Amino acid sequence: MEGTHSNIYLATYLSSLDWKSDFRVNLLHILIFHTRGDIAMYELKTKETDNSVMEFITKIEHPKKQVEAFQLLDIFSESTGLEAKMWGTSIIGFGSYHYKYASGHEGDAPLIGFSPRKAKHSLYIAIDDTEWEKLLTRLGKYTAGKACVYINKLEDIDLEILKELIRQSVDYMKTHPFDFEVKVND
Repeated sequence: MEGTHSNIYLATYLSSLDWKSDFRVNLLHILIFHTRGDIAMYELKTKETDNSVMEFITKIEHPKKQVEAFQLLDIFSESTGLEAKMWGTSIIGFGSYHYKYASGHEGDAPLIGFSPRKAKHSLYIAIDDTEWEKLLTRLGKYTAGKACVYINKLEDIDLEILKELIRQSVDYMKTHPFDFEVKVND
């Protein structure tokens, strides 16, 4: 019965979100629901940690993915001017912002980041839809979701276009009027 209550709270919470305007945040916010009596408590799984970015990258088993992770670290660091931090166990984030929904749900997330996955690199990028389309048509070989670009290997893409996507994503997150409160922490 306890699981049923959790599912009801989860369904209620998820249905309250504006998935179009809040999609980037919803994508990055992985929630774990706990039930205490009739009150659903949730906590973000993906939080900034003190884990070493360098140590994480050196533990990547595939040599080419490891080299590309170091290249992405350089590209993101140079393009944002922000320090790399680990978020959860596998996301390298740059900068952060605090968000708060009208429902009271709030938390922190990276402004931008990437995760060197086994199959593909996941790049967490969000920019204006018009600019997004213009830049992605020139990026090279990729697949994409609303706020995520997946690439197999760096040689498949134009790194200068990636740098522009990164710069525009940081600007977008700092200046876009969201349907929820956002406070950027540089």
